[in-house]
Amino acid sequence: MNASETIINLPVIITSAVALLMLFIAGFLYFRLKKSEKKRKETEGRFSQLENELNLLQLESLESRLNPHLFKNILNSIQSHAYQTYFAIDKLTNVLDYILYESRRKFVTPKEEIEFALNLIEINKIKLSPLFELKVKQKIWDKDPLYEQRLLAPMISIDLIENAFKHADLQSPESFISITFEFTDNSVFALTVANKISGKNPMKKENKGFGTESLEQRLKIIYKGCYKLDRFVEGDVYIAHLKINLLEYKAEMFAVR
Repeated sequence: MNASETIINLPVIITSAVALLMLFIAGFLYFRLKKSEKKRKETEGRFSQLENELNLLQLESLESRLNPHLFKNILNSIQSHAYQTYFAIDKLTNVLDYILYESRRKFVTPKEEIEFALNLIEINKIKLSPLFELKVKQKIWDKDPLYEQRLLAPMISIDLIENAFKHADLQSPESFISITFEFTDNSVFALTVANKISGKNPMKKENKGFGTESLEQRLKIIYKGCYKLDRFVEGDVYIAHLKINLLEYKAEMFAVR
């Protein structure tokens, strides 16, 4: 090869060398990118795992505090109305079975939760004046397959019901409590509780009790965007409305598996 041929091939050699260098750099960057992406996914997975563990611990803490709180209210009701103790104890047996066994499950069926809530209402009824107006309604589509599937957090209805009995004047014939359970044909569980606010024990929005806070935290942790909880006052009536879309929640559960 003479000098003229070397000069002619030099640009080709340089171009090939640059191309090889660029290919090497591109490969190196691609390798580093994939490695970085793998680490990012591992970090996100670990963070998600830690978040789930934290939520589980928080739920366990809430529920361990919730049971004694409920027991105290029930026993106070029975103790203050001894003449109806036999009837109350019969209902209390059902409530205790639910708390001791079913509430240990992560989820219960809407049917089980409604039956538990009805027993809880019967126990609270012993505190009422004979003239007190208590309305309990059920609008249940029991043919929906999700009605007997375990998708509902146990004792999710406690706070709204207990709150009504706490803040209504139970000895006044002018007062009332209205409780409506619904399970629609589109797999939505709903609970609406309304009560006339007692002048003796006015409700204060800024002063939330443990029950209110625990309910909101449990709903947020478990159902995220699949629920709606509204609390408001109209005149002297306090209304609370809880709605949980169990079909949407079930779809999200399957999506993350």
